[in-house]
This record gives sequence, structure tokens and C-alpha cells, in this order.
Amino acid sequence: MPRFTPADWIAALAVSLLWGGNVVAVKMATLSLPPFLLTGMRFALVALVLAPLFRPAAGQLPGILRLAVVLGIGHFGLLFAAIDGMDSASAGIAVQLSTPFSAVVAWIAYREVLGWARFVGMAVAFAGVVVLAGEPHVTSLLPIMLMSASTLAWAVSNVMIKGVGPVDPLAINGWVALFSFPMLLAISALTESDHLARIQATDTAGWAGLAYTTIGSTLIAYTLWYRLVAKHSLNRVVPFTLLGPGVGLFGGVLLLGEPLTWHKLLGCALTVGGVAVIQLWPKPKAEEATS
Repeated sequence: MPRFTPADWIAALAVSLLWGGNVVAVKMATLSLPPFLLTGMRFALVALVLAPLFRPAAGQLPGILRLAVVLGIGHFGLLFAAIDGMDSASAGIAVQLSTPFSAVVAWIAYREVLGWARFVGMAVAFAGVVVLAGEPHVTSLLPIMLMSASTLAWAVSNVMIKGVGPVDPLAINGWVALFSFPMLLAISALTESDHLARIQATDTAGWAGLAYTTIGSTLIAYTLWYRLVAKHSLNRVVPFTLLGPGVGLFGGVLLLGEPLTWHKLLGCALTVGGVAVIQLWPKPKAEEATS
């Protein structure tokens, strides 16, 4: 396995910063744009860039269409709706539920052995989100529920991707975006209002947030991530993603003026600690023997 070069270090840190800052960018954009409209616009731009570069096999298109529903609407649509209803600092922590949900889904789908340590990590990560739910500035449990559904959809989509078969990861991004954005815009038309007025009222910060989540968090970060994963083992690159919640937490405080409370600090510590155990704890011997 090759050693991390200075370029690899820069790429890994850039990915963690870009993904960590994504919740701040989305929050900036949702201050002006409705969340489902924003998600549809994001996917339309991603499809415009990526879809023409790749052509999946015809037999893979039904799987990609199903993935567009679960990943495009179930994950990203609900994610943006959750961020719209809570501050970015809390959202950046709560989105880490994708890791314990992924462990649960892998246990159900592949009979992967969890082991006591990862089970404890899951409990600690969920406890961190429970602490966030008690944050004085979280006025409704609906955003937490939407975030939970979003991260569960992310975990399910990872199983579905395996069913699509061998395809370039950027091709999946592009074609999921192509299938997703019309559905997201239709949902926006049915559930959101004043589209034209809100687009006209969007300021520079709102458009910058859309540009960031499209170009920075998707096109740049995913390209760097896939190159790192192709070159190094997941155990070497995944730990960098643990920087994301801290970036989102302090980005929301410093850039958006969100309050820094003990609920956020404790929730972040518990959630990141639990996620770290799930991701980094050695696999149980029974799992190693069957993997």
C-alpha cells in the first residue's frame, strides 16, 4: 500500500473541509431558497456537468432510477429539508448518523458481525444526537426526524449501489442527478411556494451556497475522494471524515453567528466518538473470516 504523499494529505484534508463546510453552505442557501427547489437546482447542475461524460449500460438504468429515489430524494432532499429547519452546527453533527445506520443496514443485508465495541459506538453516536435534540435552539423534533430518515436512506443507498453493478462512481453521481432533479422540482412545485419571488430575492450568499454544494462538495470533493479510495485503504482515508462535524460546528458559529452551547459540544463529542469507534475499531474475528 503506497504511503501518503503531500498531495494525498492535501486532498484528504480538502475533502474533510469541503464536506464539513457543506452544511454551512446549504444553510446559507436555504435562507433564501426552499430546500427541495435548492436540491433540484443542485442536481440539475451536477447532471449538466457529469451525465454527458458517462453512459451506463442499459441494464443498469432501472437500478440507477431506484437509487435516484432513495439517494436523490430520500437522502439529499430530506437532508436539505432538515438543514432548513435547524442550525448548520447541529446538522453537521446529526448527519453523522449515517455511519451507525450503515452498520445496522450492513448487519441486516450482509449479516456482518457488529461486535460489542461497534454496538457501544452506535449507542454513543445516537446518544449524541439525543443530546442535540435537547438543544434550546432546536424548537422542533421534525428536523431531527428528517435528518434521521435522510441518513437511513444514505445507508440503504449504499446497499443499492452494489446492486447496480460495476460503474464509475462519478457516473452514478451524474445519472442519479439526472433522474433526481425532475422529481425534486416536482416535489418542490407541490409542497413549496413563491419560487420565483424567492429566487429573485436570493442574495450573493445564497448563490454562493448553491455553488459550494454543487462544485465544492460534489464535483471536487467526490473526485478527490474516489481517487484517494482507489489508491489507499479505507482505514487510512475514512478517519479524515471525522473532521467534518468540527468544521460544520465552528463554521456555523463563526460564519453564521450560531450560538455555541454545551449541547452542541457534548453532542459533537459523543457522536464523533461513537462514529470513530464504528469506523476504526478492528473487525470481529468472525467477520474477518467471512469477509
